[in-house]
Amino acid sequence: MKIALACDHGAYDYKEIVKTYVQELGHEVEDFGTHDISSMDYPDTVYPAAKSVAKGSNDRGIVLCTTGIGASITANKVVGVRCALVSDIVTAKLTREHNDSNVLALGQGVIGELVMKEIVRIWLETEFSKEEKHQRRIDKVCVIEEKELDER
Repeated sequence: MKIALACDHGAYDYKEIVKTYVQELGHEVEDFGTHDISSMDYPDTVYPAAKSVAKGSNDRGIVLCTTGIGASITANKVVGVRCALVSDIVTAKLTREHNDSNVLALGQGVIGELVMKEIVRIWLETEFSKEEKHQRRIDKVCVIEEKELDER
């Protein structure tokens, strides 16, 4: 898989760890930055990364900030993105199985490095269940998204 990766200065260290780890797991990474710890705004990197997933140039994305909240909010503004803010292993699995999330948000200040790596591994390895009830719910979310676009 090709994974879009983005962060702000508050999660630069974890982004670098995730980048190496994802590559070790056999995936390709497109790094949207940031590329150092200089203060910057997460939408400047997260939006292009999320957009690349929505457009299909990356299969999935991983976005990070100090809490993961700003990164997840930004990613979820992109039509076609289903970003899940995850801080535990169970949610990492279920957000893929039930929600077919295509972007994962993580908070460097919220989870430890070992848990973060396990979340990433599980999220990347878990497939969408394709159960009818889960697909039906995703389809309803997509209808809402389309309605919102039409009403603008």
